[in-house]
Amino acid sequence: MISRLCVALSSTAITCSVLSAPLMANEDIVLDGVKAQQVQAALQTQIDAADEQTRATLEELRQLERETRLLTRENSALSARLTTQATRQQRMSNALDTLEETRAALPQIEADMTRQLTQWIKRDLPFLQNERMARVVLIDSEGLESVERISELLGVWRQEFAYGREVDTWRGRLAAKSGEREVDFLRIGRIGFYYLSPDGQEGGVWLAEASRWQSLDESARRDVRHGLRMANDQRAPALLTLPLSVTVADQSTSASASESEAGGEQ
Repeated sequence: MISRLCVALSSTAITCSVLSAPLMANEDIVLDGVKAQQVQAALQTQIDAADEQTRATLEELRQLERETRLLTRENSALSARLTTQATRQQRMSNALDTLEETRAALPQIEADMTRQLTQWIKRDLPFLQNERMARVVLIDSEGLESVERISELLGVWRQEFAYGREVDTWRGRLAAKSGEREVDFLRIGRIGFYYLSPDGQEGGVWLAEASRWQSLDESARRDVRHGLRMANDQRAPALLTLPLSVTVADQSTSASASESEAGGEQ
């Protein structure tokens, strides 16, 4: 009995031993699978980390590229501004050099303008000479700077030029051999300068070439009277038949003299 039981137990032990061998093999397989999963998970984590780092690196590179383009544009704009500033500085430097030269030349320019203006008035028809000369003298006596005096002289020149386009009349004193007497003057630009006595019995035209007055006949005095009335808006404009104070030759000579003086004083 005991022998059969032992056999039976032994048989059971063998069976148990035989059964435990597959179980251990399965456990090894499971363990290997877990390890493999862990390794795969670790690899995936590393891959994800590498992908994240790669994406961060790419984004950083893109940001650097954008900043580089921005800096390039700003550098180009700055270079253009610097070039413009350099050009402007050069122009200002040249202007200052020219300004210094101009300032140094101003006194001579002023003296030339004054002399030319004085000579112009003296050679011109002798109308309002005292008044015109007084303008020139006044500028020199006002104690102005050279630039201001030149500006004033230019104003006088403009007034002188305007006389050539005007018809003017005024009552003034006429110097004659018999003494001064009051007459009415008529000036037609710079080509005709006349006078007429208040009673209309005496009249004359200034002859620039001879620097004297020449008497007018009754017909010419009548036209002078008409001219006086037209200048005072007392008569409609009409054609006047009057002798001229200057000739074409006189005008050409005067213009040539002025141009010669201006050219020689530059």
